[in-house]
Amino acid sequence: MEGFHELLARVQQEIVCLQFPFPPKSLYDPIEYVLSMGGKRLRPVLTLMSCNLFTDDLEDAIRPALGLEVFHNFTLLHDDLMDKADKRRNKSTVHKVWNANTAILSGDAMLIAAYRLIGETKPEFLKEVLDLFTVTALQICGGQQYDMEFESRMDVSVDEYMEMIRLKTGVLLACALKIGAIIGGASAKDAENLYQFGIQIGLAFQLQDDLLDVYGDTAIFGKSIGGDILCNKKTFLLINALKRSNEQQRENLQNWIEKKIFDPNEKISAVTHLYDELCLRELSESKIRECCNQAMNYLSRVDVTTDRKVCLEDLSSRLMNRNS
Repeated sequence: MEGFHELLARVQQEIVCLQFPFPPKSLYDPIEYVLSMGGKRLRPVLTLMSCNLFTDDLEDAIRPALGLEVFHNFTLLHDDLMDKADKRRNKSTVHKVWNANTAILSGDAMLIAAYRLIGETKPEFLKEVLDLFTVTALQICGGQQYDMEFESRMDVSVDEYMEMIRLKTGVLLACALKIGAIIGGASAKDAENLYQFGIQIGLAFQLQDDLLDVYGDTAIFGKSIGGDILCNKKTFLLINALKRSNEQQRENLQNWIEKKIFDPNEKISAVTHLYDELCLRELSESKIRECCNQAMNYLSRVDVTTDRKVCLEDLSSRLMNRNS
C-alpha cells in the first residue's frame, strides 16, 4: 500500500500535468491559478486511499480523483465570490485578481472540466460513479443554499447547521471515498461504510474549520481570522452562543450582530471573549471528537485487514488535530 505522502505527491504531480488546451487561454488562466494555490488535496488522496484498501493498482482511480479536486476548487472559487472573500490559502481570490465575471465563467469551465475527468472512469464503473458524483454536486448546491438562507435567520438550530455542513462539506469527502472503493472493486456494504465514514470526517473537518476561523493563526490557517464573526456567519459557535447565553450576554451579542459600523478588531475580540465565557471552544472540540469516533466506527466495519486501514486512521487523527 502507498502512504499518505506518497499519494499526495502523486496527486500533486498529476495536477501539475493537467492541461486545458482550449482557446481562449484567458478562460483557463484563473483555473490554473486556483489549482496552483495548493491546498490539502484531501479529496483526491481519499479517493486513492479508499481504492488502495481493495487493490494495489490505482491507475483507474487517478483521473476521477483529479476530477473531484477540480470540482472542489470550482466550489471554492464560486464560494469566495459569493462571500466576497479577499484571500484563499494566503493568496488573492480569483475575483480580486481578475473580476467577478471571470470568476463565474472560469468556475463554470472548471465544473465542466471536472465532469470530463470523471467521465474517464472505466466503463464498468462509469454509471455508478457518475450518478454518485451528480447527486453529490446537487447536494453541495443545496448546502450552499442553506448556508445563504441562514444569513437572514437568527433561529438556526444546531441540527439544521449540522445538516447544512453535511451537504456542503461531508458529502464530497464521502463521495471521494465511495468512488475510490467502487473503482477498487469493494462490495456495496464496504463502499457504503466508507461513505458514512466520509460524512463523519466531513462534519469534523468543517467544525474544525469554524473553530480555526476564530482561534487559528492567520499565517498557518491561510485565511483572515475572525471572518465568520465579522459577517455574522451562522457557525456551530455562533448558534450555540445564541442558544446558551444569558440575557445580558445575548443582548451584547445581538448588538454586535446588528451593528453596521464597527471596528473589525473590536468586534472579533468582543465576540471571541463571549465564546470563551461560554466555553464554546471546548464544546466544539467535544463535537469534533464525537464525529471522529463515529467515523472510526464506520471504518472498523470495512472488511479489509486492519493494517490496510492505518493510513485512513492516521489521516483522520491529523484532521481532528489540524491547525490549518
